[in-house]
Amino acid sequence: MAEHDERESENGHDKEPKTFPVKVNNKPVELPRKEMTGHEIKHAAIAQGVQIQEDFVLQVEKENGEFDNVGNHTEVNVKKHTVFTAIAPDDNS
Repeated sequence: MAEHDERESENGHDKEPKTFPVKVNNKPVELPRKEMTGHEIKHAAIAQGVQIQEDFVLQVEKENGEFDNVGNHTEVNVKKHTVFTAIAPDDNS
C-alpha cells in the first residue's frame, strides 16, 4: 500500500491549509506553518499588528480552558483557531 501524503491529496480535500488562523490577545493572526516556536508566533503577531512585544510571555489555551506557557524556543503544533495570550513580563495579574 502506498504512503499517503496529507499535503498532496488527489481529491484536494485532505490538503493542509496554507495558513493557520489563530488568535493572539483576541486579534486574528495567520500563521504560515503548522509547527512554530513561541518566538516565531510572537513575531508573526507583531508583524500583523498585534500590540505585543517580543519579550512578552506567550501562553496557549488548552482544551480544558487552562493556559500553558510557551517558551521562545518551544515548538507548538498549531491548529486552526488556537488561542494564544501574550502578557507583559511585569504584569502581575
